[in-house]
Amino acid sequence: MRYSGVATLAFASGVAAHSRMYSVWVNGEDQGDGRGTYIRSPPTNDPVKDLTSSDIACNVAGATAVSDFVSAAAGDTLSFEWYHDSRGDDIIASSHLGPIITYIAPYTDGMDGTGSIWTKIDEEGYDSSSDKWAVDNLISNSGKKEFTVPSGLAAGKYMFRQEIIALHEADTAYSANSARGAQFYPSCVQVEVTGSGTASPSEDFELPGGYTYDDAGIVFNIYSSYTSYDIPGPEVWDGTSTGESSSSATTSSAAAAASTTQAAATSTAAVTTSAAAVTTTAAAQTTLATSVKASSTTTAAAAVTTSAAPSASSSPSKCSKKRKARRSSH
Repeated sequence: MRYSGVATLAFASGVAAHSRMYSVWVNGEDQGDGRGTYIRSPPTNDPVKDLTSSDIACNVAGATAVSDFVSAAAGDTLSFEWYHDSRGDDIIASSHLGPIITYIAPYTDGMDGTGSIWTKIDEEGYDSSSDKWAVDNLISNSGKKEFTVPSGLAAGKYMFRQEIIALHEADTAYSANSARGAQFYPSCVQVEVTGSGTASPSEDFELPGGYTYDDAGIVFNIYSSYTSYDIPGPEVWDGTSTGESSSSATTSSAAAAASTTQAAATSTAAVTTSAAAVTTTAAAQTTLATSVKASSTTTAAAAVTTSAAPSASSSPSKCSKKRKARRSSH
């Protein structure tokens, strides 16, 4: 069986199984070593297992911004390249089967990757028709995971987050046994997107907080028989609809404020008009009093109308093939 060899390799490989990101490719062109320049690189290739830690967002040291941005247009094909110790090596142990998921968040100065800012734009899990996991395909593709920048995405600076989730110890939750649990390898990349798109990401997924130890895709036994796998996290964004981002909320508030100001101006104009009417009537009274004798005084009364403006408020397909394996302990 295929997995017996994989399990043996896992025992021998130890930390050699781990991985982190080296570079980004845009439409097949290598953008060069991005570690510490446009990739927020962790100091080691060790995984994150604590779902409550801020490191689950952009890994250890991922809260610190780097100096550069990869340039890509909406609709471009990006490939994130992973490695173990040196570029083009074993990438990640073949025992570390699991999904690869890609998220995006609008870039803001000082952002550390935490909060409800993330939108899923790509995912790859288990394909029962080929009996392959995303990690299998990553290894066979020399460490590259390809995806497409949403074609309708509005231009601007973004943080792209891609993660490998290794499930070789995920039969038990980390919260129940800290020696085991799913292994997360997140990496965040700063990208400046160009184009004429208008769609804003939904920003509906929070890190930490979005993943829990009750998620079926986080606690999963790859050594049992299975024909499908539920990828954790939200649905993949369609790339065209506009979410309720903070920028759109600001625009709505500004529109409401403008409406209130306009209403106030209308009310002021109405009061001014009424005051003018009163002044005209008073002038008429003075003229009348001058032309008539004291014995035949006539008093003219003016009707005043007050005008008020209305207030404004602001799957995989299933196959009969079953997979089995012995457990890994690394």
